[in-house]
Amino acid sequence: MNALAQTPNQQVTAATQTAADKTQYLTFMLGGEVFAIGILAIREIIEYSSLTTVPMMPACIRGVINLRGAVVPVMDLSARFGKRSNDVTKRTCIVIVEMDADGEHRDMGVIVDAVNAVLEIAPSDIEPAPSFGANIRTEFIAGMGKVNNNFVILLNVDNVLSTNEIVALSELAPSVQANATVAIAA
Repeated sequence: MNALAQTPNQQVTAATQTAADKTQYLTFMLGGEVFAIGILAIREIIEYSSLTTVPMMPACIRGVINLRGAVVPVMDLSARFGKRSNDVTKRTCIVIVEMDADGEHRDMGVIVDAVNAVLEIAPSDIEPAPSFGANIRTEFIAGMGKVNNNFVILLNVDNVLSTNEIVALSELAPSVQANATVAIAA
């Protein structure tokens, strides 16, 4: 049955079904690449402001902020992805992401170079994460969204912001620092 032959209720249902098939993503820039996080995980976007550094944290944790009385850790996504931290500009933002870790609700801030837009991407326009080989970590990638003949890297928030892995990294930080000091002294 074509759209003209459908009743108004059937047309509304078809339009709703099409809209429901699409998922909204917040897109942002990071090191010249476009990334995205599902909009349902985004709590808010705030202007970059000074952070309070916390000693003995891995390089990807830049510090904490006071968000209406709550202490929220802030992660540098560039450092998390093994790249150098980008300079802070007027467009640098902190995206507050809500996540459930170990049955507990947590907020985490992530530093991004600039926020672009909210896009709707249909599941048919999402390719699985590419296979690069054994040494490349693809568990951070939920998929590759096709938008205007370009790819947007859809992040798997649970893996990127995994507190278990970050804690393991912070536990390694003192031993890595001690080994570096010993190597310099030798």
